[in-house]
Parts: sequence; structure tokens; C-alpha cells
Amino acid sequence: MTKIDAYRRQLRECPDWDALLLAESGLPGPRGNLELAQAAAAEGDEARFRRWLTFDAATAPANTAEEFLTFCGVLGLGRLLAGGRRDVLPELAAWASDPRWRTREAVVMALQAWGDVDMEALLAEMGLWRQAGWFEQRAVVAGLCEPRLLRRREEAERVLAVLDAITRQVEAAPDRKGEGFQALRKALAYGWSVAVAAAPEPGRTLMERWLRSPDRDVRWIMKENLTKNRLLRLDPAWVAQARSMLDR
Repeated sequence: MTKIDAYRRQLRECPDWDALLLAESGLPGPRGNLELAQAAAAEGDEARFRRWLTFDAATAPANTAEEFLTFCGVLGLGRLLAGGRRDVLPELAAWASDPRWRTREAVVMALQAWGDVDMEALLAEMGLWRQAGWFEQRAVVAGLCEPRLLRRREEAERVLAVLDAITRQVEAAPDRKGEGFQALRKALAYGWSVAVAAAPEPGRTLMERWLRSPDRDVRWIMKENLTKNRLLRLDPAWVAQARSMLDR
């Protein structure tokens, strides 16, 4: 029995879910209890999810046990979405720019749960989100750049195209001081390596073009990706060559 299974059983027998979630959240702390959150999303119903979603940043500040309830509510929306409830997509898009980073991460996990059952639909929707703000674009990158979702070459190539489009926006960005831009920058700093590992030939070609960019943020993004073990395992000679391109 996995930890998630054990928590699901415990929740079925628990008369006060909120008390359990608050006590076992792991917050404040460096790591929230992801297994418990996934169990709550699997066992809960929409009414619970919506009540948990009333805990906004004012009533449940970042890194508090109360934020864990919001986290579970957003994951619950992901379960509804994976079950065909596309009407929750605007809500998820709104949570993607929440000031609390854990809540934003719950959006990413919700999107990936959808991708597990309908990657085609996720790719289509992310094509719309990538035209929104920096936080939404960060959700696109983090949501799509998950190795378990990129097992088909065609889908990996479509993700590369999304990354290419978003990186073009980074290169053209006039204002880079906001938290949203920085969050996107960090996601791109590993996302490229995930997509390239899934589709090496087109991925390396696209990365090589960005290695020639004079933009400082784009070059930092590419440099960070070249430190990832997944690329070093894939083609160490190419990584060495790519690093030399950045040094010119």
C-alpha cells in the first residue's frame, strides 16, 4: 500500500478532514505533504474543493497550514478537469498567478493530472495559456515539461514549439523585474532539457539557435539547461560543444 492509498483510507474514516489536513500538512516547513494532498483530491468532492478554495492569500498566507487547504482545493480542480470538467480551466488559470508559490505549483500538478489522461487536450489549452501573462506561461512550461508526459515524439516536438515561442517572448521582454518573469525564467531553466531529452534531434537544433542569442536571460536559461544530468546522459559531446558556444 502506498502512502497515498493509506491516506485515502484514513480520510474515508475521518470525521474532520480539515483538522487532519491542517495537522499533517507539513507546513510551515520546506515540504508540504504532497501524498496527503493527492489523497484529499482523489477522495474529496467538489463542495469540499470549493470550500478549501475560499482560503485566499489574505486568510491563508504562504507557507501556513491553511494554505495547504487551498493547495488541496486546486488539486481537486485538477481531478475534476481530468474527469472531463473543462469548465474549471478559467479558475485554474486564475490560480496560476496566485502570490503563493505552492498554490501556483498545485496548478501545475492539476494540469499534469489532465495530461495523464488527455495530453492532446492539455497541449491545445496550453497553446492559449502561453499567450497570457508570465505566471500563466510559467504554468505552461512547468506543466508540460514533465518526463512522464513526454513519451511520444510528436507530443515532445509540440512542447518544444511551445518553449520556442515562450523563449521568443522572454527575449523581447522590456520589463523583467517582476516575480512572474523570474518564475518563468526558472521554469525555462530546466524545461528545455526535459523536452530535448524527449525529442533530441529537433530539440538540439532549437537549443543551438538560442545559444547564439545575445540576450542575457536567454543565455542564462540555456546555460542552466546544459547543467542537467538528463542532457549530459543523452549526449555529453554535444553538451560540451553547446557550452563552448556560450563562452564565445
